[in-house]
Amino acid sequence: MAVIPARGASKRIPRKNIRPFAGKPMMAHSIDCARASGLFERIIVSTDDAEIACLAKTLGAEAPFTRPAALADDHAGTTAVIAHAIEWLQAEGTIASAVCCIYATAPFMRAADLTAGWHLLESGRWQYVFAATRLDASVHRSFVQKDDGSVEMLFPELFNTRSQDLPEVLHDAAQFYWGQPEAWLHGVRVFDRHSTIVAIPPWRVQDIDTEEDWLKAEAMALRLGADDAGGH
Repeated sequence: MAVIPARGASKRIPRKNIRPFAGKPMMAHSIDCARASGLFERIIVSTDDAEIACLAKTLGAEAPFTRPAALADDHAGTTAVIAHAIEWLQAEGTIASAVCCIYATAPFMRAADLTAGWHLLESGRWQYVFAATRLDASVHRSFVQKDDGSVEMLFPELFNTRSQDLPEVLHDAAQFYWGQPEAWLHGVRVFDRHSTIVAIPPWRVQDIDTEEDWLKAEAMALRLGADDAGGH
């Protein structure tokens, strides 16, 4: 089962989940990719918004419930949103063997990535499997600027370490998260030793939280072409 969180409010990019992107509503890319994978008996959109719910149904997904307001504000965590969807469906008699959270703003996700994640979860070794990519700039060379304008390294002990000797650092690709239902329901943390990743190349990863992010994603979509932007 797939669950796509898509609340109506978005302060930094208004209505970003349904704003047109690469020829169709942003959320459509995630739904189309989930459908193309052939992995899911049900694709559920968890939303508090009537317009989003209606669009989800026209795109081939379901919106069988209205997400509670307490889970639709800026402080609601993804794990709690997915747990609510699982609990609602269990009350209706649907018991899922695995649940994949798919973000509504993941236009560069591919069906093959979802399939690779499913196979890893199916192995029984992991509670979660999610998409991740390498951090282009080494976090070990990072620094902060203090109030007086000066800079301070976060890892000063590594200043003289050669770049090739520093460990590769990864970050969440913000695309999908396969999880065992009990892990979601018990609020087990995703980024931990009971999880593994599907590696995604950096050129196919872009957070979309600001207008600047949106413009960068549009440029990526033009460069990659319609097929990749559509998530297939």
